[in-house]
Amino acid sequence: MTRVIHTGDTHIGYRQYHSPERRQDFLDAFEAVIDDAIDDSVDAVIHAGDLFHDRRPELRDLLGTLSILRRLDDAGIPFLAVVGNHESTRSGQWLDLFERLGLATRLGAEPIELGEVAFYGLDHVPESRRDELTYQFDPSDAAHDVLVSHGLFTPFAHANWDTEHVLEASTVPFDAVLLGDNHAPGVETVDDTWVTYCGSTERASASERDPRGYNLVDFSDRIDIRRRSIDTRPFVFIDVELGESEGPAVVRERLRQHDVTDAVVIVKLTGEGEPVTPAEIEAEALDRGALVARVSDDRNKGANAAADLGVEFADPDAAVDEAIADMGLSTAGEAIDELVRTETIADTNIRERTKQHVSELLEEGFEAFEPVMGDDQESQPETGDQESQSENDDRESQSENDDRESQSEKDDREPQPKTEPEPSKTDSSGAETGGKSVTGEREASAEPTAEESGQGGDTETSKQNADGQASMGEFL
Repeated sequence: MTRVIHTGDTHIGYRQYHSPERRQDFLDAFEAVIDDAIDDSVDAVIHAGDLFHDRRPELRDLLGTLSILRRLDDAGIPFLAVVGNHESTRSGQWLDLFERLGLATRLGAEPIELGEVAFYGLDHVPESRRDELTYQFDPSDAAHDVLVSHGLFTPFAHANWDTEHVLEASTVPFDAVLLGDNHAPGVETVDDTWVTYCGSTERASASERDPRGYNLVDFSDRIDIRRRSIDTRPFVFIDVELGESEGPAVVRERLRQHDVTDAVVIVKLTGEGEPVTPAEIEAEALDRGALVARVSDDRNKGANAAADLGVEFADPDAAVDEAIADMGLSTAGEAIDELVRTETIADTNIRERTKQHVSELLEEGFEAFEPVMGDDQESQPETGDQESQSENDDRESQSENDDRESQSEKDDREPQPKTEPEPSKTDSSGAETGGKSVTGEREASAEPTAEESGQGGDTETSKQNADGQASMGEFL
């Protein structure tokens, strides 16, 4: 029997609510998964993408991740992974660096065999580029063939990638598809093939109310998928429906009924009651020991309008990054954008610094000014278009409050130096990855339990095999 942990959407480096503690929580959650892997002596940890929240993780997040992966390597447990949309870069991937350091294996069109199981990978691929995929995989002699990918796949909610087509077009008959990108866990079957999302390891939005965790998957004469939860920072959800004569006093009373110590407190107001000032309720929650407090008033049409426009004031910088990524800027354009938005350059010096940087790029040629989007260009990572509906719903619940906080927190936000891997020689074979038409039968006892069934879906990744990457010393 081969036993693996299927995890993903760890989003290491996410400074949720601009909180350093929440940022550490995401790294701690990933470490909790690795702790379980070592304690249980599993055969591998399979990561289905979005290891990092950003394509330019900071040094502290890289070092923390490296430390955790070294522990896994010391235990003799391989780390097999694909690239998600949040962390995908235009050149070398962070996963390539970890592979070069001997701490990870990037899954692709060639099988990686563990026991009787062969694992394949399909990185996130923007929806606009999927028609180019041919889903060509090298065959294996293993008893089970498993595809690992990142995207919003059918039959889960909000899907935009047809699993049935992937399975039919693939040159390998997959027995299971292990997915990432949708933060809600779920298990389904498509053409007798198990398709499952592991869910996220931390709550990336207030709509993710269920416990976080991962999948434990056993491969023998059948495939058994079980859900396992991990301990994460508590979220206290307080839903208050106010009657016509009810107001702030009722909300405060409901707040006092909960232990909010070190918790993220989410208060949602509905009903026909009196106006409530969110800042006053949040201040009381913080006085009672909450780490973070957010109040959303669904009666506020302005907040709803902002949510409808897809604006998430909880993290304005992330929203801007996603919009910029979708524009397909050239290397020079991205560099200029970063100069303009950096907090370490005075506004009076921006024009001169930009002029100087453009002049330096021009001396090197015009390659840096070529746009990245186009049919004849490298696949452009999607960073925001395929966000799950659960996060979109959360925008509505947080928009009014986070609009008030965004400017004040921006003023005292610590500088965040960016680090990105040097371009490596990669075989961009995004057109050679995919799924299969499956006819393999599964025993009835392999069906997941009721607690394992859930929702799923998310975004995908194009497949690449890295031939080379710079050493860690060149990055740090």
